[in-house]
Amino acid sequence: MSVKEPSWTIGIEEEYLMVDCDTGELATQPMDELMKACQAELKDLVRPEFLQSQVEVGTKVCKDVKEARAQLAWLRSSVAEVGKQFNLAPIAASTHPIAEWDEQDHTDAERYHNFAQDMQGVVRRLIISGMHVHVGIDDDDLRIDLMNQVSYFLPHLLALSTSSPLWRGRDTGLKCYRLSVFDELPRTGLPEFFDSYSEYQKHVDALINVGLIKDATMLWWDVRPALKFPTLEMRITDICTTLDDAIAIAALFQCILRMLYRLRRSNQRWRTYRTMLINENRWRAQRYGTDEGLADFGKGEVIAFDSLLDELQDMLKEDAEALNCREEIASLNNILKRGTSAHRQIEVFNQARANGANELEASRAVAHWLKDETLRGL
Repeated sequence: MSVKEPSWTIGIEEEYLMVDCDTGELATQPMDELMKACQAELKDLVRPEFLQSQVEVGTKVCKDVKEARAQLAWLRSSVAEVGKQFNLAPIAASTHPIAEWDEQDHTDAERYHNFAQDMQGVVRRLIISGMHVHVGIDDDDLRIDLMNQVSYFLPHLLALSTSSPLWRGRDTGLKCYRLSVFDELPRTGLPEFFDSYSEYQKHVDALINVGLIKDATMLWWDVRPALKFPTLEMRITDICTTLDDAIAIAALFQCILRMLYRLRRSNQRWRTYRTMLINENRWRAQRYGTDEGLADFGKGEVIAFDSLLDELQDMLKEDAEALNCREEIASLNNILKRGTSAHRQIEVFNQARANGANELEASRAVAHWLKDETLRGL
């Protein structure tokens, strides 16, 4: 039986690290007052996160990425405007360049106390932020089928988003260090393969019934069926410092899902690869970003990322047209031309070092660059 075409509505969540406007260091106070002021302005579109120094925003359900961009620009600007009252500013980066994890406190709320108690030392290192993209897919089984297939493309999305090269004042050598921290948690990484939504739910229920998890929100996979909404939630990406990059990557995820649906409608599907193979590309994206390409296991070779992107853009022309995001898909080329946030952070870091700064001073320069770049073009 054919499945009605999904709505492909889109919503984007971003997690910001709040920093002192003068020093660039992570905020410690007055975060309670900041959150109250943000919620007075943005209502339920803003909420606290695990770290006291973190703020999470989420758009409403949007009909396309253009509407999502307008909302996300407003959310970033609003958090920044409220932050000025407290000499604080948001940065959109998945790690903070100079923060020490053992100096941070988590938000004073029962769910976060329980989380900290359960995960202990692992969770205390989570000075990381991400971007989550929800795409509306009403049919449960279709949502699972597309989750199975889209896993192949998750490393591509990660590579384009990287913004976490620095950790505790040092260059890690990775474009995405965030996943190295996040993967210490259980139930992370690529999702399992499921034949149906009922099979997925059966396995979730097994964990719940034994008392291991409260609900499916404790599955922190790179992509997952959302619990509260009929959406597929992509979670692998770093948060993008530049807003246009975030919107382009969200559009790419949305278009890939529609392309996979088109294949299904024609009784075709994307070839399924074992997790061990996709994990190799996940690691390459984490380590190199877009610099060294990804493996094409069908061709049996590593393909340069610009060639991969050309192929993707050509394959998604029909979908970009249908979803009103041709410009956003075309703008992915800009990421390759100027680099991701990770590339540019390293440029700022290396330039500061060349000018005589030590590693800590160079990392502080990156924090100030992130503060400015987060709001550029809004």
